[in-house]
Amino acid sequence: MKRAIAFLTTARRHRLGVFLPQGSSKVLRWLLSSKETADSAPRGERLRSALESLGPVPIKFGQLLSTRRDLLPDEIADELALLQDNVAPFSSEAAITIIEAQLKQPIATAFRDFDSTPLAAASVAQIHGVTLNDGEAAVIKVLRPGIEKQIAADIRLFKRLAWLVDRVSEDLRRLRLPEIVKDYEVTILAELDLRREAANASLLKKNTAQRKLVFVPTTFWDYSTPKLMVSERISGIPVGDIDALHDAGVNMKVLAERGVEIFFSQVFDDCFFHADMHPGNIFVDATNPDLPTYIAIDCAIVGQLSRDDQYYVARNLLAILQRNYRLVAELHIESGWVPPSTRVQDFESTIRMLCEPIFDRPLHQISLGHMLVNLFKAASSFDMKVQPQLVLLQKTLLNIEGLGRQLYPELNLWETAKPFLEDWLKRQYSPVNIAKQLQRDAPAFIHHASQLPEVIPQFLALQRQALSDTPSQRSSKVGADLFIGSGLTILIMSLALDLQSGGYAGLGILLLVAGLLTRGK
Repeated sequence: MKRAIAFLTTARRHRLGVFLPQGSSKVLRWLLSSKETADSAPRGERLRSALESLGPVPIKFGQLLSTRRDLLPDEIADELALLQDNVAPFSSEAAITIIEAQLKQPIATAFRDFDSTPLAAASVAQIHGVTLNDGEAAVIKVLRPGIEKQIAADIRLFKRLAWLVDRVSEDLRRLRLPEIVKDYEVTILAELDLRREAANASLLKKNTAQRKLVFVPTTFWDYSTPKLMVSERISGIPVGDIDALHDAGVNMKVLAERGVEIFFSQVFDDCFFHADMHPGNIFVDATNPDLPTYIAIDCAIVGQLSRDDQYYVARNLLAILQRNYRLVAELHIESGWVPPSTRVQDFESTIRMLCEPIFDRPLHQISLGHMLVNLFKAASSFDMKVQPQLVLLQKTLLNIEGLGRQLYPELNLWETAKPFLEDWLKRQYSPVNIAKQLQRDAPAFIHHASQLPEVIPQFLALQRQALSDTPSQRSSKVGADLFIGSGLTILIMSLALDLQSGGYAGLGILLLVAGLLTRGK
């Protein structure tokens, strides 16, 4: 109740009743607006200030809300994107208490040195410098004390507010706040177990090691627990410090283009991408200024695309680049992102209306991220369900594009995106790659195929029972054909893909012979 009153008081102080549509309840508008305050700032700025004053959890919620540009006006999303996690640190004594409880040993035993002054403090955790017993410099991330209870209480309140807003009017229902709150709950609860972030960092490091475009600090698993994470300490230039990058002689064009390459390679080649690449999480290693390397920290939020999502995202982006709006509409329906009953011509017309005016500008001035936002806006009006993985993709692309153009204003994302996507699609569906996919999936296929001798007779019996007026010979031929097809498939795969087991070839021959004998009866 106390927290709800704090929310209401803050809303009145910042006159958030302005967000309610015309025709809303006068009582509700009065509750959320105070004429006594003189806050005349734009409404987006007032909303950002309100969330900042409410503390860490609302700040994180505002950051997530800023990614829903398919639902929010740009001026609101832009303001919410400015929300920063820079909150007051908690005491070093509390941090030491948590560390010692998690590691079950005194801090002087666990580490050679512990810096009691935090290096950074955020809404969920804060970071201290430490020196490991072998002398290696590291950092330790510690969850805020009591953060679990605070998050649980605020989420309950968010759910009630979302339920209420969803019933105020049709206009506000379009925001789908209950779905956003549910997505937020999943995201922030995942951040409460730092082992998950450690695992994300380890996989990102493994995926990106060979390309040598981005460095991910090593995680020290012996010190990692649900409330602690220890990783090597990095040294680099903050990517937002443009003056320092220029002073170091960094090739800004190469740095910007490498950022784009990192994004596309993580999304499409690795199918696992860092989804929180704002300037606070990115540093630059300028040891070789002509070939600068990114350093990525804070891997709590990552995105993953399924094979189907990868395919449809790549095809959609290429279709947008080619201004083939009909294909974009068809792909959305084919992928299931919008209902199958959607009229293709109506969807195509809406996409053209939102995207075509943007193409009047020079290509290097066109934002591919905002094109994706416009596409999602068009799809949302055709009842596209929230796709969390696509929201993260859109947010990350906007971050990368904005960062790239901050580093090098003439960056042309289109020149990088188009050849990459075309090459990726060619590689994915080349004979060599298809053979690799077949080899990877062959054990599962053969496992299921090996059960056919038991399944097919049952299937044929059911067919005879259901189709009593069909000649039995036809059912036998159906079963025989299944035997023959399965046998040939397994035999070909075992020979062509070198499955290193004569048993697979034997199984294929057995099924093939069984099919021929059955067909000859």
